Amino acid sequence: MTLPPPLPSKITKEEISTLPHEEYVGQIVVVDHPEAVARAVSALSAETRVGFDTETRPNFRKDQHHKVSLVQVATEETCYLFRLNCLGGIPEPLVSFLSDADVTKIGLSLADDFHMLRERVETLQPAGFIELQKLMPSYGINEAGLQKIYAILFQKKISKRARLTNWDANVLTPAQQKYAALDAWACLRIYKHLCS
Repeated sequence: MTLPPPLPSKITKEEISTLPHEEYVGQIVVVDHPEAVARAVSALSAETRVGFDTETRPNFRKDQHHKVSLVQVATEETCYLFRLNCLGGIPEPLVSFLSDADVTKIGLSLADDFHMLRERVETLQPAGFIELQKLMPSYGINEAGLQKIYAILFQKKISKRARLTNWDANVLTPAQQKYAALDAWACLRIYKHLCS
């Protein structure tokens, strides 16, 4: 039996630019009404592991500061986009889910996400989270960003074009929804790939 070739430890932006784009093709559920939160959390709580990410409206001036706008939680088939700005903060069922150690949540740069989430709920105690950045060195990968890690593992490019858009907008565009869903789903896919 021949072993697969070792993964490259690094990848350049130039190399990434030549790769085909990754597309999120799963279902996207936008959760922007309080009555929809419990239903979404119930579906997610039935999973053993999910991908996780957040989005915050960018600051373009020094005196600006925005609270986290969006929490994305992805299963293999569906990504739920919790619009915290529409929900008036982090609803209790979502707080409970983020604190539930029984569901493994996989993310990247989680310390930043937790800091932003605690600006909305000071008492939040996240549990069941796995930080992808901490796993990379044991696989010989010396990259910390989602785009580069994903490109090394799957030879596909995750576009970052929508990152600096207005996540507090009244309606999220299809491009914003796909971008947000892809980031959370990609975290789950990376973890599953490494586990296999």
